[in-house]
Amino acid sequence: MKKSLFWLLALVLSPVAVLVVITPMDSQKQYIFGLLSIGILFLMGFSKRRSVSVIMVVTSLLMSTRYMYFRLTQTLHFNSSIEAILGMGLFLAEVYIWVMLLLNYLQTVWPLKRGIVPLPDDMSKWPTVDIYIPSYNEPLEVVRDTVLAAQCIDYPKDKMKIYLLDDGKRSEFAVFAADVGVGYITRNDNKHAKAGNLNHALTLTQGELICVFDCDHVATRVFLQATVGGFLKDPMLALVQTPHYFYSPDPFERNLSVGRNIPNEGMLFYGPIQQGNDNWNATFFCGSCAVIRREALAQIGGFAVETVTEDAHTALKFQRLGWKSAFLDIPLAAGLATERLVVHVIQRTRWARGMTQIFRVDNPLFGRGLTFQQRLCYLSAMLYYQFALPRVVFVTAPLAYLLFNLNIIYSSASLIVSYALPHLFLAIYVGSRMNGRYRYSFWGEIYDIVLAFHLVLPTLVTMIFPKRGKFNVTDKGGLLDVGYFDFTVVRRTWWWPACWRWGWWSASSGRLAMTILARIPTLSPSTSGGGSTV
Repeated sequence: MKKSLFWLLALVLSPVAVLVVITPMDSQKQYIFGLLSIGILFLMGFSKRRSVSVIMVVTSLLMSTRYMYFRLTQTLHFNSSIEAILGMGLFLAEVYIWVMLLLNYLQTVWPLKRGIVPLPDDMSKWPTVDIYIPSYNEPLEVVRDTVLAAQCIDYPKDKMKIYLLDDGKRSEFAVFAADVGVGYITRNDNKHAKAGNLNHALTLTQGELICVFDCDHVATRVFLQATVGGFLKDPMLALVQTPHYFYSPDPFERNLSVGRNIPNEGMLFYGPIQQGNDNWNATFFCGSCAVIRREALAQIGGFAVETVTEDAHTALKFQRLGWKSAFLDIPLAAGLATERLVVHVIQRTRWARGMTQIFRVDNPLFGRGLTFQQRLCYLSAMLYYQFALPRVVFVTAPLAYLLFNLNIIYSSASLIVSYALPHLFLAIYVGSRMNGRYRYSFWGEIYDIVLAFHLVLPTLVTMIFPKRGKFNVTDKGGLLDVGYFDFTVVRRTWWWPACWRWGWWSASSGRLAMTILARIPTLSPSTSGGGSTV
């Protein structure tokens, strides 16, 4: 009944929504309309009801769509081909942001907050579990804590076996495994990287459930008791994923000296987004801190090996076959964040390449087995990692006017601000309501802009050639007690524009050289997060 009323109301109000989007106004009327919208939503924001959140989301989308309609119909007039190319590029970047705003709202407006499904009192009914701890090049001191913590998990010892999967074939790891009494598995090659390592272990073990921990993720004692119950309750449940919690600061938190005062970059994903995905049975497997049903893995042929993000692709294969997934929003393990910015960039590059590969080789928008909502959740993830090019466009767009006097937006400043102000303010305000304690808009911009210049080329190349590249292991466990400046990370964001300008304005080369030299002291370790590592 409620669903029917919802769709009836939507049908009745849709003509009003269309009028809100397409009705033209001069700058004065648009300012009044925009400020009224902002004021009304600000007052509504005092209510915490979910229905109010839905109304605010719809209003924000209407104002953003109104801005995009204004941009499409009134600002795309150009005087030259170069203005047309750059202007359309900026407009398409804004279209991308609008699409991501829509998808993010759809994901997060109805989060599912699960509780723990208790195990039966009769332990004989508990399933057997194999715990996999894959490793490749990580130091033993990192892996040791993970293995010892796994041994302390509160679960019947006759129903739990631990395996150290060593793709590095290191003798000290074999000795350590024998000393502490866990299984040690290695193989002759490293084919398919982590996914291949896990699949090889599947052929040598027999547990009904597979629990996977990255080698730096230290589990709590209750991990299995908190996650296994759902598999007994629902025989079609293939995956239970828990959040990745990091007890060390990432490079941004360290260098900006903000510590835990701002949300970690991953909190938005391991919060509203995964909760929203869970509502549509689209929870992603994230490679660690998860439990998987062996039967489901057998049906899809093991962990996915076609892309470098074997985790998300594996979940996609489950859901195509009708298996269910769940996200339990309780941190039950803690790991190491990437220590250096260069390692952080490498990790994000792999994620971006992997989601782009999924888009190309097993696109969730096509094929059978997925619901419409599941397709939208995967579309959001795939499109998110294409953010690099639009971000670079936004950062560099002002240079078209400042350096070349090109007008890429045909509008008066007053008119475009009158349309852009409610669009931007409401997007930030409503986004803060939905995701506030998980991500701050300003810090999110810093994360994305820093990464954008590094991800542009890998995502574009992967989109054209999805099979190129290889799996890059994320280094963990480095000792960061001495600050230094990592030139390899920042050089592509400031060195090449300087050289480019040097070539074009040779008359100013001397002055430009002095500017570059003057910049060097400001990029020294002493100003890089209080001497911390970049």
